[in-house]
Amino acid sequence: MASASGVSHRVKLPRRRNPASYSGQFVTLNFILPMRWRRAALCLKGIKVTDRLLRLPIAYTTTAKRSVHQRAGYRVIVPYLRGYGTTRFLPKDTRRNGQQSAVAADMIALLDALGIDKAIVAAFDWGARTANIMAALWPERCKAMVSVSGYLIGSPEINKKPLPPKAELAWWYQFYFASERGRLGYEQNRRDFNKLIWQTASPTWKFEDATFERSAVAFDNPDHVEIVVHNYRWRLGLVDGEARFDALEKQLATGPTISVPTITMEGDANGAPHAEPSAYARKFSGKYQHRTITGGIGHNLPQEAPKAFAQAVLDVDRF
Repeated sequence: MASASGVSHRVKLPRRRNPASYSGQFVTLNFILPMRWRRAALCLKGIKVTDRLLRLPIAYTTTAKRSVHQRAGYRVIVPYLRGYGTTRFLPKDTRRNGQQSAVAADMIALLDALGIDKAIVAAFDWGARTANIMAALWPERCKAMVSVSGYLIGSPEINKKPLPPKAELAWWYQFYFASERGRLGYEQNRRDFNKLIWQTASPTWKFEDATFERSAVAFDNPDHVEIVVHNYRWRLGLVDGEARFDALEKQLATGPTISVPTITMEGDANGAPHAEPSAYARKFSGKYQHRTITGGIGHNLPQEAPKAFAQAVLDVDRF
């Protein structure tokens, strides 16, 4: 697979299959996909795919994003990340790997399985990082991108550098997950933990319990805790990834630029760790625009400001 740098690397992905025979599951990332339909859209927050090791079911967004995109002629696909929702690893002894390139390879495998050559990718949080990696390493598969909180590609080497104390405090859960106490605590308190994150990351969003519960059921996945803990421990260099992704991680460690048309977005009340737009603007070498959404919008911008998010997808497709 050709990378953004022009260097060819291969990673073992599933063979392309007839979409009708694909059994898969998704968590939250958004793909806007050009397919047999006139246009298609894939929306992600986090994602979940499989390479004959995972089974991923596909869910569809019920917010304004879906109706706006479908009226415009898009097919909207919303997947779970590995470790969320009804996603399952087929062999029980498959390594529960949460490293960034593994999740991105999942998404490329998903496109292959669905017979989709190119898609618009739109996402936030883990989904945005995944979208960034797809656009950086597989630009030929991404027609355009909408990325909440900008450029999120990182590496364990970069994460060795300490941050100012206030910034380190915002990453408290990363250090919590580094301990066995943290793993056990998350296992026992998945809903309380994630509700706290929702409240701190989106401090002005007055979501209802029913809204939270619709997402919280995704945390009941039997592999969820292991995937999440591995992801954060891998970021800190405390555990290894898989050797088959080493070539991809080597490219990502250089902080590759993204050439596909991109709109980055940020809420004016994001309480989660995030960089200023000026810090990552130069990471986008193609047509680029940043939008800050006002009105007390926090970290979960696609859900808190669905119309603005949906409009960004429509607009980036016209770049």
